[in-house]
Amino acid sequence: MYHLFFRLVFRRMDAEKAHHLAFRWIRAAARVPGLRAAIAAVLAPSHASLATTALGQRMRGPFGLAAGFDKNAVAIDGMSMLGFDHVEIGTVTAQQQSGNPAPRLFRLVGDRALINRMGFNNDGSAAVAARLARRRTVFPTTVGVNIGKTKVVPEGEAVQDYVTSAERLARYADYLVVNVSSPNTPGLRNLQATEALRPLLAGVREAADRAVTGRRVPLLVKIAPDLADADVDAVADLAVELGLDGIIATNTTIAREGLGLTSDPAVVAQTGGLSGAPLADRSLEVLRRLYARVGDRITLVGVGGVETAEDAWRRILAGATLVQGYSAFVYQGPFWMRAVHKGLAARLAASPYATLADAVGADTRKVTS
Repeated sequence: MYHLFFRLVFRRMDAEKAHHLAFRWIRAAARVPGLRAAIAAVLAPSHASLATTALGQRMRGPFGLAAGFDKNAVAIDGMSMLGFDHVEIGTVTAQQQSGNPAPRLFRLVGDRALINRMGFNNDGSAAVAARLARRRTVFPTTVGVNIGKTKVVPEGEAVQDYVTSAERLARYADYLVVNVSSPNTPGLRNLQATEALRPLLAGVREAADRAVTGRRVPLLVKIAPDLADADVDAVADLAVELGLDGIIATNTTIAREGLGLTSDPAVVAQTGGLSGAPLADRSLEVLRRLYARVGDRITLVGVGGVETAEDAWRRILAGATLVQGYSAFVYQGPFWMRAVHKGLAARLAASPYATLADAVGADTRKVTS
């Protein structure tokens, strides 16, 4: 049914307008007690075998919503209602910003992909922190907070910009993510270089510890798929050295060549980060490389081209404790999370592993042993 609706309605709409329309419907449904309970019963049935412990949190399962969908923390309960096991909000910047001019979101339907150059449009960390402070939880879920650099802030002042957001948001975060990998903020990816990343991560860690004294807020970094292998290794080594809690692999790609894209060349040529199915192979490759480097010392989150339960299972076997998705939600609709959970539970039951934790990294260990 959703696929027919997508073809007849959403596909004919501007991609960003369709996103906002669907977002409003999700938020509206989550406000109605009887309706939200009924939707959750259908779309988010529990699979006890998928229960996951990661980043100090006990989750219903490993499959969450990647950052970018709920930039301003306005639909956490709505996304949990649909079946996501954790919700990562953001990216949030210290200052409010409107992002890049529209149009800035494009569908590559034949490739099951998206190109976005949103530019971290968000309400700013002060407003988002206030919203999180007012939140009354309906569906208990793990909430990650993804922070990035304000566009007008020079690279040389980036650490303080991130620190400002961390100080405001850490107390409301089950985990924090430092995003240095979006291609849509000029100069942001330069911060992935270890000489720039080291003081940034250290500064955010100190800020989170100052802001929250009763617990340690886990800190992760999100990296690009376009990093050279040597740079992936360098980030992995730095994460271990600094005692980072995790790495999210990966963000969107600026690559177009070699991805087998079949969509309209004019759309493919749009600037911005590409997400969805064509990203799957490189994201999985980066994930495997990270796990081979760090093993179980830090938590890895696999994202990028995850469309099916098989995709999620492959991420887990490669080394991901948690898996995230976003682009496939646009194409698969509200029953997507249910299908992923059902398929994951079936794959675990048919595997030699007693728990998901036992399966994490199993394939990568075989290759490297």
